[in-house]
Amino acid sequence: MSVLIEMEGLSHLFGTGQGGDKYALQGVNLQLRQGEFLAVLGANGSGKSTLARHMNGLLLPTEGHCRVKGMDTRELAEAGELWRVRREVGMVFQNPDNQLIAAVVEDDVAFGPENLGVEPDKIRRRVHEALKAVGMRHFAKFAPHLLSGGQKQRVAIAGALAMQTECLVLDEPTAMLDPQGRQEVMQVLEGLHRERGLTVVLITHFMEEAARAERVVVMEDGHVACEGTPREVFAEPQAMQKLGLEAPLAGELAQLLSQSGIRLPLPEAGSIMTHEDLQQSLVLYRQRQEG
Repeated sequence: MSVLIEMEGLSHLFGTGQGGDKYALQGVNLQLRQGEFLAVLGANGSGKSTLARHMNGLLLPTEGHCRVKGMDTRELAEAGELWRVRREVGMVFQNPDNQLIAAVVEDDVAFGPENLGVEPDKIRRRVHEALKAVGMRHFAKFAPHLLSGGQKQRVAIAGALAMQTECLVLDEPTAMLDPQGRQEVMQVLEGLHRERGLTVVLITHFMEEAARAERVVVMEDGHVACEGTPREVFAEPQAMQKLGLEAPLAGELAQLLSQSGIRLPLPEAGSIMTHEDLQQSLVLYRQRQEG
């Protein structure tokens, strides 16, 4: 897989004007490959959201470089061509109500392509395909305020898809949603990644969501503290606790069961990380008990 986004020695300094300047990111080196599903974790103030905003040029490096498909974001900003990055990388934020600006769902999804000067026939086709991809095609004529939080986030994702972006960066998109809304959004993201090969960067504080990614990066005080597959990152519960994080709930439940004398057999994946892992282990345990 080719490198889609590359950060090299990237630092970002927020100035307060009161002598309290602070580095939100410092010396970050990170590569995101095309078609990858990356989850970014970290305690509050660790630099997760700042990192996300560099990926599509909403913020520019104070030092170092951020390149999207080889294009340096700072150089593009100086040339007035940051739109080239935003055609490649779409962004979805935490609060769905702050992202939807039109009175009708299909008009909101069409907003991005219209600003790029896409032909009307192509816009209609893009809107239809994008809404279908997120399971919102039948809501095209709805007013956004009539939708649930999860449905609004799916419309926001559709807006990015209509721009035909290669990468979707989501900054805690499920933080304000109920469990059903969270599940809806995660199912859409997994489907887009699996079926379309869409590159996904998910900023989250839900460990269960991170466990569904291919790779996890953990931020601490503006640095990359650790990275690896979910099973590698969560293999050290004590290290996670020092970073202000917890293990996925399924893993914690398995550990509690083990402490009470119920030792669950490990699933095919080798460790219990997700609800599916826990379910598989419980089935295996029951089969052994009955056998």
